[in-house]
Amino acid sequence: MEPKSLDKDARPAPAGMADARLKRRAEFQRVSRGRRKSVEAFTLQSARREDGESASSGARVGFTVTKKVGNAVERNRIRRRLQEALRAARPLEAREGHDYVVMARREALARPFAALVADLREAFRAIGRGGKDGRRPAAPKTPMGRDRRP
Repeated sequence: MEPKSLDKDARPAPAGMADARLKRRAEFQRVSRGRRKSVEAFTLQSARREDGESASSGARVGFTVTKKVGNAVERNRIRRRLQEALRAARPLEAREGHDYVVMARREALARPFAALVADLREAFRAIGRGGKDGRRPAAPKTPMGRDRRP
Protein backbone atom coordinates (compact mmCIF):
# COMPACT_ATOMS: atom_id res chain seq x y z
CA MET A 1 0.00 0.00 0.00
CA GLU A 2 1.42 3.39 -0.99
CA PRO A 3 1.41 6.35 1.39
CA LYS A 4 -1.29 8.99 0.90
CA SER A 5 1.18 11.71 -0.01
CA LEU A 6 2.57 13.43 -3.06
CA ASP A 7 6.02 12.40 -1.88
CA LYS A 8 6.45 8.70 -2.70
CA ASP A 9 9.17 8.37 -0.04
CA ALA A 10 6.93 9.65 2.74
CA ARG A 11 6.30 7.47 5.74
CA PRO A 12 2.68 6.36 6.17
CA ALA A 13 0.92 7.82 9.18
CA PRO A 14 0.87 5.60 12.27
CA ALA A 15 -2.24 3.55 12.91
CA GLY A 16 -5.13 5.58 14.26
CA MET A 17 -3.78 8.90 13.00
CA ALA A 18 -4.20 8.59 9.22
CA ASP A 19 -6.93 10.93 7.96
CA ALA A 20 -8.23 11.22 11.52
CA ARG A 21 -9.59 14.76 11.39
CA LEU A 22 -12.45 16.62 12.97
CA LYS A 23 -14.59 18.15 10.25
CA ARG A 24 -18.01 19.15 11.59
CA ARG A 25 -18.72 22.21 13.73
CA ALA A 26 -20.56 20.10 16.32
CA GLU A 27 -17.41 18.02 16.87
CA PHE A 28 -15.34 21.15 17.52
CA GLN A 29 -17.96 22.49 19.93
CA ARG A 30 -18.08 19.23 21.88
CA VAL A 31 -14.28 19.20 22.27
CA SER A 32 -14.34 22.84 23.47
CA ARG A 33 -16.12 21.66 26.63
CA GLY A 34 -13.28 19.26 27.51
CA ARG A 35 -9.80 19.60 28.99
CA ARG A 36 -7.38 22.37 27.90
CA LYS A 37 -3.66 22.95 27.89
CA SER A 38 -2.31 26.33 26.78
CA VAL A 39 1.19 26.96 25.49
CA GLU A 40 2.68 30.03 23.82
CA ALA A 41 1.63 29.24 20.23
CA PHE A 42 -1.67 27.40 20.71
CA THR A 43 -4.23 25.87 23.07
CA LEU A 44 -4.87 22.14 22.91
CA GLN A 45 -8.38 20.95 23.80
CA SER A 46 -9.34 17.34 24.39
CA ALA A 47 -12.54 15.37 24.97
CA ARG A 48 -13.52 11.73 24.99
CA ARG A 49 -15.64 10.72 22.04
CA GLU A 50 -19.27 9.84 22.67
CA ASP A 51 -20.30 6.16 22.50
CA GLY A 52 -22.20 6.60 19.23
CA GLU A 53 -19.24 8.24 17.46
CA SER A 54 -17.06 5.19 16.79
CA ALA A 55 -15.22 5.52 20.09
CA SER A 56 -13.14 2.45 19.31
CA SER A 57 -11.15 4.21 16.58
CA GLY A 58 -7.97 6.18 17.21
CA ALA A 59 -7.56 9.83 18.12
CA ARG A 60 -8.82 12.58 15.80
CA VAL A 61 -7.37 16.09 15.52
CA GLY A 62 -8.86 19.37 14.28
CA PHE A 63 -7.28 22.79 13.77
CA THR A 64 -8.80 26.22 14.41
CA VAL A 65 -7.26 29.53 13.40
CA THR A 66 -9.59 32.49 13.97
CA LYS A 67 -9.82 35.59 11.81
CA LYS A 68 -8.31 37.63 14.66
CA VAL A 69 -4.99 35.92 13.90
CA GLY A 70 -4.59 37.43 10.44
CA ASN A 71 -5.68 37.28 6.83
CA ALA A 72 -6.37 34.02 4.97
CA VAL A 73 -2.77 33.60 3.81
CA GLU A 74 -1.41 33.88 7.36
CA ARG A 75 -4.11 31.60 8.80
CA ASN A 76 -3.42 28.91 6.21
CA ARG A 77 0.34 29.18 6.79
CA ILE A 78 -0.19 28.74 10.54
CA ARG A 79 -2.50 25.77 9.96
CA ARG A 80 0.04 24.10 7.63
CA ARG A 81 2.90 24.69 10.11
CA LEU A 82 0.90 23.12 12.93
CA GLN A 83 -0.17 20.15 10.81
CA GLU A 84 3.44 19.49 9.84
CA ALA A 85 4.60 19.92 13.44
CA LEU A 86 1.97 17.36 14.46
CA ARG A 87 3.38 14.91 11.91
CA ALA A 88 6.93 15.56 13.12
CA ALA A 89 5.94 15.15 16.79
CA ARG A 90 4.66 11.58 16.33
CA PRO A 91 4.32 9.32 18.18
CA LEU A 92 2.16 11.45 20.47
CA GLU A 93 0.53 10.51 23.73
CA ALA A 94 -2.93 10.80 22.16
CA ARG A 95 -5.57 8.54 23.69
CA GLU A 96 -7.68 6.19 21.60
CA GLY A 97 -11.30 7.32 21.38
CA HIS A 98 -10.46 10.97 22.12
CA ASP A 99 -10.72 14.07 19.94
CA TYR A 100 -8.27 16.97 20.02
CA VAL A 101 -8.51 20.56 18.75
CA VAL A 102 -5.47 22.79 18.27
CA MET A 103 -6.51 26.46 18.56
CA ALA A 104 -3.68 28.48 17.04
CA ARG A 105 -2.37 31.86 18.09
CA ARG A 106 -0.41 34.32 15.97
CA GLU A 107 2.80 33.29 17.79
CA ALA A 108 2.68 29.97 15.90
CA LEU A 109 3.78 31.80 12.76
CA ALA A 110 7.07 33.14 14.17
CA ARG A 111 7.85 30.36 16.65
CA PRO A 112 10.77 28.11 15.64
CA PHE A 113 9.57 24.81 14.19
CA ALA A 114 11.47 22.69 16.73
CA ALA A 115 9.77 24.65 19.53
CA LEU A 116 6.33 23.98 17.96
CA VAL A 117 7.07 20.25 17.87
CA ALA A 118 8.21 20.32 21.51
CA ASP A 119 5.11 22.31 22.50
CA LEU A 120 2.82 19.76 20.83
CA ARG A 121 4.50 16.86 22.60
CA GLU A 122 4.33 18.64 25.94
CA ALA A 123 0.67 19.63 25.50
CA PHE A 124 -0.43 16.09 24.56
CA ARG A 125 1.55 14.70 27.50
CA ALA A 126 -0.03 17.21 29.93
CA ILE A 127 -3.57 16.52 28.72
CA GLY A 128 -2.93 12.77 28.90
CA ARG A 129 -2.00 13.08 32.60
CA GLY A 130 -5.43 14.54 33.40
CA GLY A 131 -8.45 12.76 34.86
CA LYS A 132 -9.59 9.29 33.83
CA ASP A 133 -12.31 10.39 31.43
CA GLY A 134 -10.60 13.41 29.87
CA ARG A 135 -13.10 15.93 31.26
CA ARG A 136 -12.53 18.99 33.37
CA PRO A 137 -13.09 18.40 37.08
CA ALA A 138 -16.54 19.42 38.23
CA ALA A 139 -16.90 22.81 39.89
CA PRO A 140 -17.33 22.64 43.66
CA LYS A 141 -20.98 22.80 44.62
CA THR A 142 -22.29 25.09 47.30
CA PRO A 143 -25.38 24.36 49.36
CA MET A 144 -28.46 26.01 47.92
CA GLY A 145 -29.38 29.32 49.43
CA ARG A 146 -25.90 29.96 50.83
CA ASP A 147 -23.56 32.64 49.64
CA ARG A 148 -19.99 31.71 48.72
CA ARG A 149 -18.66 34.48 50.95
CA PRO A 150 -17.79 33.56 54.55
